[in-house]
Amino acid sequence: MGSQAGLTISLVQMDCRAGEPVANFAVAADCIGEAARRGSQLVVLPELWSTACSLERAAELASPLANTPADGGWFGEFARLARTHGVWLAGSLLEASAGRYFNSHVLYGPDGCLQAVYRKMHLFRLMDEEKYLTPGDAAVLIDTPWGKTGLTICYDLRFPELFRRYALDGARLILVPAEWPHPRRAHWRTLLRARAIENQCFIASCNRVGTTGSNTFFGASAIIDPWGETVVEGGEAAMILTATIDLSLVDTVRRRIPVFEDRRPELY
Repeated sequence: MGSQAGLTISLVQMDCRAGEPVANFAVAADCIGEAARRGSQLVVLPELWSTACSLERAAELASPLANTPADGGWFGEFARLARTHGVWLAGSLLEASAGRYFNSHVLYGPDGCLQAVYRKMHLFRLMDEEKYLTPGDAAVLIDTPWGKTGLTICYDLRFPELFRRYALDGARLILVPAEWPHPRRAHWRTLLRARAIENQCFIASCNRVGTTGSNTFFGASAIIDPWGETVVEGGEAAMILTATIDLSLVDTVRRRIPVFEDRRPELY
């Protein structure tokens, strides 16, 4: 894994074909392989990258969660890619569980074993998510070799309380896979920087590109540092963005401007 401070991340900004997991997995496999060749330790894919937002077909496209590649299904295939390439692998897929469907952000370790699963809490009504999905009911913060990492998905970015909870609990990095469309690119860029600045942590966000139905997605995947500075940011084409971050910057910024020590929550 390298040192605790240094972490190389790749963001796989891909065009996701609606309802075509076989095709999307083929693209993802190539991209993850390329990210591994670049020395990436963590690879992040977009929200619902394997199916796009084909929620009306959830019964057909969703699969049960897999703890290892041997468990099979689409999650098992994702786990297999993590193990094959020896990387930490994050992104969200449609999960089927007891007749319900979730938008589930999973993190697999380099051994292909499930390390964490976060089910999207805030369902986005502009895309009818509440008609097809069950909302998650738990925040997920995980200890990793590079420090505590919080999991979110897309619309969660508009809910600062979740990000603040992660920061107060020690998050150094928060991951945001997304399907964020035009015309709200300015919101995306502003909110990513706001969440990084106010919580003094790194934000790694991976947004898809391409068009599904009436929605066109603009990419602009990015890693933002605790000062709100852009480490790397994509355009509107499919691409793999790779950067190495020094997580000790989180501690530096929190010492320099002691926001958490100066909070007065009893007055809010």
